[in-house]
Amino acid sequence: MTDNSQVKNNAPQAEERELSEKEIGEQRQIKRKKLEELREMGRDPFREETFDVSAWSKDIRDNFDAMEDQEVRVAGRIMAFRRMGKVAFVDMQDKQGRIQIFVARDNIGQDEYNVFKTYDVGDIIGVNGVVFKTKTGETSIRAMEVKLLCKSLQVLPNKWHGLKDTDLRYRQRYVDLIMNSDVKDVFLKRAKIISTMRKVLEEDYDLIEVETPVLGNIAGGAAARPFWTHHNTLDIDMTLRISLELHLKRLIVGGLDGVYEIGKVFRNEGMDKNHSPEFTSMEAYKAYVNLETMMDLMEQVTYKCAMAVNGTPIVKYGDKEFDVTPPWNKIDMTEAVIKVTGIPFDKIDSDEEAIEAAKKYGMTFENEADWTRGKIIAEMFEDYCEDIPGFLDGPCFVCGHPVEVSPLAKKDPKDPRITRRFESYINGWEMSNAFSELNDPIDQYERFAEQQRQLDLGIDDEAHPMDTDFVNALEVGMPPTGGIGIGVDRLVMLLTDSATIRDVQLFPVMKPEGKGGAQKKETVKIDFSKVQIEPLFEEFVDFDTFSKSDFRAVKIKNCEEVPKSDKLLKFTLNDGTGEDRIILSGIKKYYDPAELVGKTAIAITNLPPRKMMGQYSNGMLISAVNEYDGEEMLNLLLVDDRIPAGAKLY
Repeated sequence: MTDNSQVKNNAPQAEERELSEKEIGEQRQIKRKKLEELREMGRDPFREETFDVSAWSKDIRDNFDAMEDQEVRVAGRIMAFRRMGKVAFVDMQDKQGRIQIFVARDNIGQDEYNVFKTYDVGDIIGVNGVVFKTKTGETSIRAMEVKLLCKSLQVLPNKWHGLKDTDLRYRQRYVDLIMNSDVKDVFLKRAKIISTMRKVLEEDYDLIEVETPVLGNIAGGAAARPFWTHHNTLDIDMTLRISLELHLKRLIVGGLDGVYEIGKVFRNEGMDKNHSPEFTSMEAYKAYVNLETMMDLMEQVTYKCAMAVNGTPIVKYGDKEFDVTPPWNKIDMTEAVIKVTGIPFDKIDSDEEAIEAAKKYGMTFENEADWTRGKIIAEMFEDYCEDIPGFLDGPCFVCGHPVEVSPLAKKDPKDPRITRRFESYINGWEMSNAFSELNDPIDQYERFAEQQRQLDLGIDDEAHPMDTDFVNALEVGMPPTGGIGIGVDRLVMLLTDSATIRDVQLFPVMKPEGKGGAQKKETVKIDFSKVQIEPLFEEFVDFDTFSKSDFRAVKIKNCEEVPKSDKLLKFTLNDGTGEDRIILSGIKKYYDPAELVGKTAIAITNLPPRKMMGQYSNGMLISAVNEYDGEEMLNLLLVDDRIPAGAKLY
């Protein structure tokens, strides 16, 4: 029966303000005092070990007709507390959501009610009660017993403001999950995506899940810089894996004809909205199949994950929509470069011709002898095709990668200059990388040898090192095999409409936090006797020319490393116009990109756009350069953050 007595659901109070640091400190002291009093009464909540939960909030609401007047045992965190004399209302949050608890003195007794009134928002309680509805029709539980299971000694953000500080949300994900239900939804969807992926791989493609080492002696399977660590007992340096590939293919050699692994991979490289030094990869390998099977696998995994979490193959990301229903479009890499640049690579056979054509188009080369036709095609695709708006929105497969950039893929029998490889793209993001796997040990050894040569000479610090044991495995014999690697984090980002990779990682990599915020580097003491500066200009600069330079204060919204560049950082700036300004600056040696985000710098904003590493730089950031003890020192000119974006310097 519905309760029609005095029970009402209070209207929300006026929006609460945020507490000051002093007030938060006072609240924490009060909470600790309450804990002391509970312990003096012999009611230490931290001695509680169990509570037999029989029902959850959403299940109760969804099945009210069957559960009305039934006794239930629920548990969760107090998120709101409204006291009105002899009765009180609590909003309790459990793993499914929130439900209202009605607590009356007459139902639990005077002594228990007096203790209950001392509970706080954030405390975790267990409730034994009866399901009913209030006069306003809200499904609730009439408490017959309330037990404190854990005393919260911290102060949660208030329910109107929530936890908004992005940096704090990532650092204190546990609070983020409590306060922001949409965040919890993202990670519930992530779990669903991964479980669906497993189901597709095992049921549709007959693969088994395996685990391979995280620590190794060779960082192989990808072009990336590894993290290094040291094994004390063996007294050897080891790397964290940058890929799952080579161990999984060893298992194919061993007769496990279909394997996959979902695991963490570590790359000691830049961080931005799509890249993290620690991320989750899924790699799968199946004997006796080829590239086309891997295309089908990629389509099915994406399609079925989209259906599982969103109920539709139409993926909405920001203001874009993508239909991931198979089949997907295919794009040939060389044909795309020809179409965009006009360079007839289909008629160019020699490296020399390719270099000259690329130079005429605007590419520059530090060591021409190290460049080949294939490497130039791959570079031009990355520099001139990938950034074209909408070009790789897809979903699509980019095929025909040159052999020089694909050391683990079979050569195409129709054209041995390219490989049987694809990369899939959605929203301009690379989502997966797949091959008809190279199983010729002689060819593999030669490719590794060339990669090792480039590594030794410093030509490419991400080149693949020689792995003689893997070559030995191929000599034992690996059947024709198709393989694929899928970026799990990016797939989750896409299917949950999440802005950054940190939004889909429960505990993303963060800088250490010290008192008052992030730890600051120790101030370097400068011995000015070792400083040399360029002589001041003796000639006067024409004032009219100088006055045409437009110096503006700019806020650094984002800063990231430019791929394949040892010098450049890419800045996304707020220059006060309402549109982002992109400036590239050669200061990578001197700054960590993350430490510059949020700072205020000075830039010349009216210079003509200049192309650098395939990207346009629109202006110049101002730095101070000097020589210190024989080495060049560079300091970006940073100014007071009170200066607004767009403020002009005179």
